[in-house]
This record gives sequence, structure tokens and C-alpha cells, in this order.
Amino acid sequence: MPTWSTSPSGDAVFSVCCSVRLPQLFCTCVAFSLAADMGILRGAIGNWAMPFWCVCFAMTFIISTVELCRLDSEFPFFWYNISVTYACYAALICLSASIIYPITYVQFLPYGPYRDRAIAATAFSCIASVQYVTEVARMRDWYDLEDIFFYEHTTRALLKVLETFVAGVIFAFLSNTSLYLHQPALEWCVAVYSICFILAAVVLLLDLAEWEYMPPRPFSIFQLVLSLLSVLLYISAVVLWPLYQFSEELGGQPQRPSDGDCRDELTHDLCAWDQRLAVAVLTAINLLVYVADLGYWARQVSVGTEDQPRDS
Repeated sequence: MPTWSTSPSGDAVFSVCCSVRLPQLFCTCVAFSLAADMGILRGAIGNWAMPFWCVCFAMTFIISTVELCRLDSEFPFFWYNISVTYACYAALICLSASIIYPITYVQFLPYGPYRDRAIAATAFSCIASVQYVTEVARMRDWYDLEDIFFYEHTTRALLKVLETFVAGVIFAFLSNTSLYLHQPALEWCVAVYSICFILAAVVLLLDLAEWEYMPPRPFSIFQLVLSLLSVLLYISAVVLWPLYQFSEELGGQPQRPSDGDCRDELTHDLCAWDQRLAVAVLTAINLLVYVADLGYWARQVSVGTEDQPRDS
């Protein structure tokens, strides 16, 4: 019987919605509302964090509605792999907002009600991330699906989630096109981020659609080739991006300025130099993730022991 025809009981779904989904909805809604109430003091980071909390709230609401209305069996794939995958991304999103928001914004607010609201938004974001992590860790037990293969509970799935998430954060910083336009080397780096993101997203979607039931060895070789290509591309980006952004000889800016949007006080725009540095650090982090992915698939090809679904 296909895994997508397997569905937990209505009591289990209702219990999960009450124990984690309602707190997730409450926390993301409160965080969004508190940030929105900041008005003109919200700043660029507030405008950046609000859509993330809003998307988490909306997606959690949609997933809860699908499960409570028992519509999950209508999808031609195992719905709960999608649900767990979303929870992984939501946990990373809320965790990132909980770190970036206070470091780059809250600490520069003057003491008063606006600062208290921003701190409260950060706290609710942290609680939401814990709730999403709990959902990922306990999904199989709560829904009594111990004998069903959960793609997101495998090493290769978590690596793909990390690769695509880090790339997404890089794209958020690259929304400032002045960082790379009219510089071929930096435009190449943006192309690298885009190509590798698309490749990782396609593989993730194929796996979520239960493409893992294809013969394991050709699939492992396919993944190994893609991982090797991504590593080579990211190596070029991890060299070129900091070289052209921070080398004075190549037109870069080695030192952080202390004027304009880079002042150590509340500003309405992100410091461009900080964005350059963030992209450089995230590029290095994603390279390490891709190297781990390459090592994983090299081992699978050499020993032929790929994670396989267990028979129900």
C-alpha cells in the first residue's frame, strides 16, 4: 500500500493541532502583530522579519486546516512528509529571525514601550521555533506512524533543507542589487547561488514525491554528481565574493564604514557592508553543508547503503 494512503486517526490530528499548532499560530501571530505595531520605528529588519512570521502563520493555518478536514489523503504523495518539511523550514526561519532581529535592531532601540514590544516579538519567535522543532522531532510518535518512512528524518533530507534555507537567506541579503550589479565576478556568484538552489530544490521535491523508490544506485550516483557540481560552484563563490567585496585592489571595501546606514545606532536601512559580510559568511557555511552532502553521497555510492523506506 502506498504511504500516501496512510493517515493518522482524527484524535491524533486534533491532539497535535492543540498541542503544537495552536501555540505556533499564536506565537507567530503575536510576533508579527508586535513588529507591525512598531510603525515607522520598525526599520528594515522589522520589515524583513514580519513577512517571515506572517508566512509561518499562514502556512501553519493551511496545514492545520488540511489535516483537520482530513484532506491529506487527496494528495498523490505522503502528506506528512510535506508537513514535516515545512516545520523544518519554519523552525529555521523563526530561529533566524530570533537571532538577527535583536542583534541588528532591538539593541539600538531606546528604552521604552517600543523596545519592550520588540523584545516580546523576539521571545514569541523563539517559542515558535521551539514548537516547530518539537513537531519535527515528535511527528512520527504523535501520529503513530512508526512504520512509515519519513523522508525528513534522514540525513540527506536535513542537508537539503539546510542548503536551500541558507541560500534563501543569501537571496534576502542580495535583494540590495547594488552589492553585485555591473561586476561580472559578483554576478557569477549570484548565478552560483541560484543554480545550486534550484538543483537542491528539485532534488528535495523529487524526494518528497517519493522518487526515492527509484533504483537506489542510479539515484545515489545522480545525487553524487549534483553534490560535486554544487561544491565546485560554491568554491568559486567562496573565493570570488570576499575577494571582490573586501579587496581594495579590486574595488572592494576592507573596513566597515562608520557613517550612513552603518552607524552604530538605529537606521531605516541595512548597512551594505554588513550585507556583504553576511553573504560571505553564509556562502562559507553553505559550502560546508554541500561538502557534508558530497561526503554522504560518496559513502552511499561506495558502500551502497542508502536510506531506504521501511516496509509498513
